[in-house]
Amino acid sequence: MALILGIDPGSRITGYGLIKVDQQGHHYVSSGCIRLTSKNPNDNLHRIFSALGEIITHHSPVEAAIEQIFMHNNPGSAIKLGQARGAAIISAKEKGLSVSEYSARQVKLAVVGYGAAKKEQVQEMVKRLLKLSGTPQADAADALAIAICHANSRTGMTHQFLLKNRRKGRSR
Repeated sequence: MALILGIDPGSRITGYGLIKVDQQGHHYVSSGCIRLTSKNPNDNLHRIFSALGEIITHHSPVEAAIEQIFMHNNPGSAIKLGQARGAAIISAKEKGLSVSEYSARQVKLAVVGYGAAKKEQVQEMVKRLLKLSGTPQADAADALAIAICHANSRTGMTHQFLLKNRRKGRSR
């Protein structure tokens, strides 16, 4: 059994999601959002670092996964996102976790089967895969999707899925 923490970093909201992975599949543990409300960017980075540290201490995941940075049209937004990612990565590393990174396209492909899936499609598939009664908030769903992507890559399921769909001509 492995407990995996998925992190969807953001400059306003950082989503997190924890799943347990065993031979029966993926199981929901917890998820939520770290809302960043301070006008001081340094306070927000500290909030990400501290809140994730508390989540890691409380749940004791064995691994973490985070979304890779992507280029924005606005360089200032990319810098803020990079700083949020840095705070999250350092928080996980300080607690002794290995941190794997996945592109948004990899996550969507692993969870939805289509690399350009919309947020609503990711939310719906996370709900179905984890057998949730309600739809998780978008940032929490993204974090859970990142954790699912990592779990699948650990077991080679993503690779098997890609190969199967390439043979059927469905890979995008």
